[in-house]
Amino acid sequence: MTHSAHPQTQILVRGEHVRAAVAHCVATLSGAPAPQWHAAAGQLEWTCWETLEHLADDLLTYALRFGLAHPSGVPRVPLRISTGRPQGPANVIFCDETAGPEGLLTVVEACGGLLATVVDSTDPTVLAPHVFGASDPEGFAAMGVVETLVHTHDIARGLQRDGSPPEDLSSRVLTRLFPDVPLVDGASATLLWATGRLETPARPRRKDWRWYGAPRRHQ
Repeated sequence: MTHSAHPQTQILVRGEHVRAAVAHCVATLSGAPAPQWHAAAGQLEWTCWETLEHLADDLLTYALRFGLAHPSGVPRVPLRISTGRPQGPANVIFCDETAGPEGLLTVVEACGGLLATVVDSTDPTVLAPHVFGASDPEGFAAMGVVETLVHTHDIARGLQRDGSPPEDLSSRVLTRLFPDVPLVDGASATLLWATGRLETPARPRRKDWRWYGAPRRHQ
């Protein structure tokens, strides 16, 4: 069934939603045997382990943007970026491999908690740079939720688990970041389609996609 649009009432994405997305990630991925983490994460070229490290890196670097007195004046926090292997993700942080997958999930939880705290404690009118354009704390919270939901889905495919994103969180971030995407077959399926991870006969897979992080008053 096709619905006309996202709900008209705009719903703020706050720190609690970042924490909920991370809790979904931890619950979905916990307990998978260590050897499975070497499998590819869905259709990505990265392993499940590398993809989860990338997620932790996203959550941390989003939070760091609002640690500055004037975020809009600094294009990026100049941390050293490196890769674990030539085809792997470029991160500023990596997990101690001896801690195993549960240790890496702890890193993700810590980085998500930091982002949640920062977005809730920052003036909602403050803007910080992003490759898709400057955004506010609400926008970065929504970005963190999207990254968490879709990469949890990627990793879950590699681990042969169900990683379907929660409907409520999917609806919130669609409203905030994907105002151009009509809601079809539920929020979870729409989010996966909007981020190039799902296709149907009526909607071919998206090869090029983006979100719109501009404050809602500017959309």
